[in-house]
Amino acid sequence: MYFLRRLLFLLPLTLLIITLAFFLVRVAPGGPFDRERRPASPAVERALAARYHLDESLVSQYLRFLGLRWERQPDGSWKRAPGGLITGDLGLSLKYRNHSVSDIIRQGLPISLTLGGTAFLFALGFGIPMGFYTAVRRGGAGDWMGSLLALVFICVPGFVIGPVLILLLALKAGWFPVGLWGTASHVVLPMTALGLYFGGRVARLTREGVGQALQSEFVRTAHAKGLSPAGVLLRHALPLGVMPVVSYSGPMLADLLTGSFVVENIFQIPGIGVFMVNSSLSRDYTMVVGLVLLYALMLLVLNLAVDLAYSLLDPRVRHD
Repeated sequence: MYFLRRLLFLLPLTLLIITLAFFLVRVAPGGPFDRERRPASPAVERALAARYHLDESLVSQYLRFLGLRWERQPDGSWKRAPGGLITGDLGLSLKYRNHSVSDIIRQGLPISLTLGGTAFLFALGFGIPMGFYTAVRRGGAGDWMGSLLALVFICVPGFVIGPVLILLLALKAGWFPVGLWGTASHVVLPMTALGLYFGGRVARLTREGVGQALQSEFVRTAHAKGLSPAGVLLRHALPLGVMPVVSYSGPMLADLLTGSFVVENIFQIPGIGVFMVNSSLSRDYTMVVGLVLLYALMLLVLNLAVDLAYSLLDPRVRHD
């Protein structure tokens, strides 16, 4: 019942997020055609506003976006306006003319999903072992070195790590391509630049989680029963210690899957990260709302998956 209630709650929460994004982006100063190279004449501005229905009231635009706008026909009958969210149509982009928001997302999302998914696996594969090692070696030289390395990765942003990786591994060593997207070798450098920060965060969370698990009563009970130290660490301390990582993995995966503007821009990757920032700066209303909807759905679904993972990893967690 708990997960059923959560699923039913997704619809009104998503509608609330869409509504806020729709109206907030429109009340911000500026408009979608203010950044044109040449100022448009009043007639051209009126034609553009009419084409994208910007000459209508905000309520009418909102109903049209949802697909709930009804128009009176010449014969006096009423007919629902074509398109709308209920049909899966997010509208036309105001910046990328003659391209719909759905088409742009459909083209860029698989690339961002690939980059974000590989960076997510890299962050977990790098951060969990490092955090586990530093927790077991707490207070020793390995703990100090691992914690320092994780802190460096957290503090150094991707726009610094990316050019360094390009200079050392692409230009000097020639091991990987400088940029663009195509083969598996094109994924390595942007995946590393994007995943190192999150890997440092995962390492810190794992260290604290495993450290607390080692002080818990059931771990001491497992030692008292005669279980081997390795068995206690891997079968009891580690599953409980990664619970903070599980909580963090939902928002982290959503951030990674929607792409990173900085990393995608550095490596010239045609994902949706570039559209996320450019559409905000250019007041591309439909594109902003479409990307907010995409991010919100990912975040809500992944948080629900996190709750399910909790109950699988920790038998003490029960959702009634």
